[in-house]
Amino acid sequence: MKLEQRGKRYRAIGTVDGRFLRLSLGTSNYSAASTTKSRIERALAEGKDSSLWPELKIILPPQTFRMLATIINYCEAAPAKIAAWAELETSFTVEISQRIILGKMADSTRERYQQTMRAFSAFLAAENVSALLAMNRAFIERFKVWRLGKIAEKKFSRGGRGLALDVAILHRIFAFAIECEMLEKNPVRLDGRPGDSAEHGAQPFTGDQLTKLRQVAGEDLLSYLLLRWTGLRGSDAVRLTFEEIDFQAREISRLTQKRKKRVVLPIAQELLFALEAERDKRMPQPWDRVLLNPGSGLAMSRPRLYERMLALGRRAGISDAHPHRYRDSFAVDMLHRGATPYDVAKCLGDTVATIEEHYAPFVKELRDRARRFMENGEGLEKTDCTISAQSQPTNKTLQ
Repeated sequence: MKLEQRGKRYRAIGTVDGRFLRLSLGTSNYSAASTTKSRIERALAEGKDSSLWPELKIILPPQTFRMLATIINYCEAAPAKIAAWAELETSFTVEISQRIILGKMADSTRERYQQTMRAFSAFLAAENVSALLAMNRAFIERFKVWRLGKIAEKKFSRGGRGLALDVAILHRIFAFAIECEMLEKNPVRLDGRPGDSAEHGAQPFTGDQLTKLRQVAGEDLLSYLLLRWTGLRGSDAVRLTFEEIDFQAREISRLTQKRKKRVVLPIAQELLFALEAERDKRMPQPWDRVLLNPGSGLAMSRPRLYERMLALGRRAGISDAHPHRYRDSFAVDMLHRGATPYDVAKCLGDTVATIEEHYAPFVKELRDRARRFMENGEGLEKTDCTISAQSQPTNKTLQ
């Protein structure tokens, strides 16, 4: 092809695929026209898959570009789809439903995930943002501030400790977006794992507090005893059925809701009496729940158990007496009584590492035992008093 100037503008003249063409280049600058002609020749030589066609569409007059595209059979690629939060939320909801069917996630976990998704959707509506590409790290940090404010407005906010779990869930959702090729990078920065806090770790009751709670338990006595002597999570306590209780062997056998681990718990005498009394009074079916909501006779829900335990704590003059504190108390009490971290881990359906990290620091006896080991003179170095005295320099040596 060669350049020809007609009037003020240049055009390219030549034969393409057996057709003689005069193509307007839309410019009166010779240098620009020469560069454009070279790009046209290169694009034609490379064919319809050449990367130059999108650029030529911008710089060439529309009629010229359409003529060349028709000759070379070039079809413009469809614009890339911009993924939106609504699409990700729908896909992730299907994903967690499938995990529940496969037994890899509990319904209670799904409810917590949905709580975070509803909160994030509300924030997006307030910000008028829907595209995932607009949700960068700075945007997520604004969400954290917004979410912390919303949590603090609630009656039982507990200092906004739920924010860490919200962030962890959001991180998992955006990781799923990357798996589905909706995003290339996760914009959510984790601020440690939920529960990993030196200031807000295990919160066992003291012996005096347990006594006070027992004295004012009233119609919540069975709930109190079940939590006190089993260490079950609230979700497991409210779902416990009579068929999971072996009255003859005096054991509770349950597959935990969160970890899907089988725990077999010996039943303490005080709890056994309460369970037998409940059984004899109600004559329940094996599948009936153990804990009922006082007054209504309906099965106790997890939120209701939480509220009743807080109310029990207020009657006893103890703040924030939520159900998980009974689990903490059971673990620490077992360690005080001489159980090993392995024993406690088996009872709670947890790991030995978790028991050692969260509960062992509360047990003075374990610290004293470690101190005795340190003071034992049978270690790598002999540190008994006799050897220490012999190793001391005499006055004669010093002189």
